[in-house]
Amino acid sequence: MTKTVAILGAGPVGLAAAAHVLERGMLPLVLEQGDAVGHAVRAWGHVPMFSNWRYNIDASAARRLEGEGWKRPDPEAHPTGDDLLTDYLEPLGQSLAPWLQLGRRVVAVSREGIDKVKDAGRVKTPFVIETEGVTGREWHRADAVIDATGTWFQPNPGGAGRPVPGETGNARITYGMPDVAGQDKSRFAGKQVAVLGGGHSAIGTLIALSDLPATQVIWLCRAPTITRALGGGAADQLAARGALGTELARLVKEGRIKLESSFRLASVEGTSPLKATATDGRQVDVDELVIATGFRPDLSILRELRVSLDPSLECPPVLAPLIDPNQHSCGTVRPHGAMELEQPEPGFYIAGMKSYGRAPTFLLATGHEQVRSIVAALAGDHVAAARVELDLPETGVCNGPGPKATQAVAASCCGGPAKTRADACCAKDEVAKDKGASGCGCGTTVELAKVTACC
Repeated sequence: MTKTVAILGAGPVGLAAAAHVLERGMLPLVLEQGDAVGHAVRAWGHVPMFSNWRYNIDASAARRLEGEGWKRPDPEAHPTGDDLLTDYLEPLGQSLAPWLQLGRRVVAVSREGIDKVKDAGRVKTPFVIETEGVTGREWHRADAVIDATGTWFQPNPGGAGRPVPGETGNARITYGMPDVAGQDKSRFAGKQVAVLGGGHSAIGTLIALSDLPATQVIWLCRAPTITRALGGGAADQLAARGALGTELARLVKEGRIKLESSFRLASVEGTSPLKATATDGRQVDVDELVIATGFRPDLSILRELRVSLDPSLECPPVLAPLIDPNQHSCGTVRPHGAMELEQPEPGFYIAGMKSYGRAPTFLLATGHEQVRSIVAALAGDHVAAARVELDLPETGVCNGPGPKATQAVAASCCGGPAKTRADACCAKDEVAKDKGASGCGCGTTVELAKVTACC
């Protein structure tokens, strides 16, 4: 009997998974809450991607599209989210139309007729995916499930994991990456605007705001220094990603962006103006506040599955040491797949941005490699599932726990990615752990004093 693989989400990773499922002779069932593919991408269509087309097209999806006369975009060009949609995701969605079910929001995944406690017959019992949508409540059956629902619609609040007093429902607060140069321009132009956060979403928004006429921009950076936020600069193999940090540093130096470091939001009051108060008592009055503090996965739909997650990052436990921003010394995460993403629930995987939980370093190419490996494992091809078919670009940085931990590199970070150990962040870390040490210690002050490049 042909195996049916339910794929939750019709974004880039979900559609790539469907293409791989079809290549392997199985049937995909793609369930998407939006009324078109790329539902989340449409929310950030104005954003230029720092990875070029070379890293944004899945190999199986490309084979499928090229068989239908599709012309591949210039591999060196950098698409926006809208470009990703029009030049890739929408044609791919049309190609996969017979297997797409749009307008269906997943509310629960379980095993048919049994709860998560029961052992007997569990592996042979099909999954049931419960959805809500234009056709009402529906139940869909599948032999395996890949959760690629992402995190975009679950932004982190402004406080320490929770909304601060006055935050919820405040009309002057925006989350994520508003289109400040386009449809949202009138909201921000000529205003005093603060941005809370230190990742790529915050940086991109800060830079865009600085270009608006008569707009005063304040960066509420939660870290004590901006070193880590600036990234690898010229040493980043994704030049557009490195350029973000370089440009931000210039704008701060020139005073076009006012910096408030170590600003941890304690409360917000009012709307005209909005008063943002830090835990140390500092107060900033602004017309608008953008909270760009990252995203988190929606785990509620998985309550009846046997799922194991890292207690802090909310990602698969084996993946956690590779992406943990508290410990990770090298910005580049080595490629990984079915082995690292395997769950106690047989036949269930979390892939794409959701697989990173609360960690901020996901690259689209990583998601493509994940689903290639997962689908190979579901098809019983464990040799292909274990094979690495992705060469990721280096970030050019070592990110350790201290402010001195960011260093430019001339070649590879820490000797390159780990080859055999899932709990090692780099080649040097792998060697140290093989010898019984806790790790290589890269990113610490002592280690950095010994070297001129990263590790």
